[in-house]
Amino acid sequence: MPPHLFPRRLCFALFLALSVVAFPGQSEDSVGNSGQDENPTVVSLPADPAAIIACVGNTPILMGDLVARVDSQLKEAIARGGGSVPEDQLVIARTRMTRSLLQQTIQTKMMREAFLLDQVATQSAEKRREADDRLSVRARQMFFETEVPQLREQYKVEELAKLDAELRKKGSSLAARQREFMDAMLGHLYIRSKVDREPTVTVAEINDHYQTNLEEFQRPTRAKWEQLSVLFTNFTDRESAYEAIWEMGREAYFGGSMQAVAREKSQEAFASKGGLHDWTAKGSLASDVIDEQIFSIPMNAMSEIIEDDLGYHIVRVLEREEAGVLPLSEVQDTIRAVVREDKIQLSQREVLEDMQVMVPVWSLFPEDTPGAKPLPISIASRYSNVKIR
Repeated sequence: MPPHLFPRRLCFALFLALSVVAFPGQSEDSVGNSGQDENPTVVSLPADPAAIIACVGNTPILMGDLVARVDSQLKEAIARGGGSVPEDQLVIARTRMTRSLLQQTIQTKMMREAFLLDQVATQSAEKRREADDRLSVRARQMFFETEVPQLREQYKVEELAKLDAELRKKGSSLAARQREFMDAMLGHLYIRSKVDREPTVTVAEINDHYQTNLEEFQRPTRAKWEQLSVLFTNFTDRESAYEAIWEMGREAYFGGSMQAVAREKSQEAFASKGGLHDWTAKGSLASDVIDEQIFSIPMNAMSEIIEDDLGYHIVRVLEREEAGVLPLSEVQDTIRAVVREDKIQLSQREVLEDMQVMVPVWSLFPEDTPGAKPLPISIASRYSNVKIR
């Protein structure tokens, strides 16, 4: 089928698959190419599942580790579209999805490697294997205690063999999910051991953030008020509506409780709350007439009967504040939380940067991972459809 005759649903499904994994600043023609060299390296995906497509420290990543998941996701995208896709478009989609998944896998493997290096430091390779085995036993136990029950619930199966079969339909397996869980757990332990989740925030830091970001703490003119309303749509004529709001106003004035009257008789949206409207900024009301009254009449005094397009109203302003900057005392807790989160994020970035120095990475697509080096030609050239020129 010619490309211009694709079913629209299929094109859209494939577009979604591509969009999820697209790399910033990268066109379809630049797949496998950083676009920075005059004589770029042209790389296509290996067909051999045993092909090494990346090395993270001492850990190789094989094409077979990713291909089943990529093909499963691609198959689902095509099925949602309800048609077939030309081979050149499939190549583009498969390559992009593989690169995205590889990037995620490298990140997880780097955190695992960094954790193990942190545990054994400069000790022997034997010590590293012992530490890896010891931690893997605990991670495997946690996988079966926490992850497997969730997977059983998700796929509605109890037997592990049936669960494995369901996972394989999605391009995964019980063993693959276990490896991913273990890597993620060790990576999490590494980040947690290096990042202070409760950093100290000083008064000076709070004040500095406040002074630097004063525009964020601007407060508009605002008010709280009570309201009684009748709607024209509930009456045969405006005279009847006027009599009803007049009677409500008289009852509230002599009885002393607008909120009690509002709960019983008012016809506006806040009637069940006693007609009480919380802090509202000037100019934000749909009714210009009510807005003008709320920000001009004296405080704690019932207004005259107000008419707008919907009905008649009576309001009483309880509190009103002019525009200005919120005092530091009111926002310091919010600022403390923001500064604390900024410190955590900065610490995490620093840990990741240190990890990139600590754990060497070689990849078939080095431009996708900061600090990665190209996979040596001695490895990449073993696979017939990896073209390097």
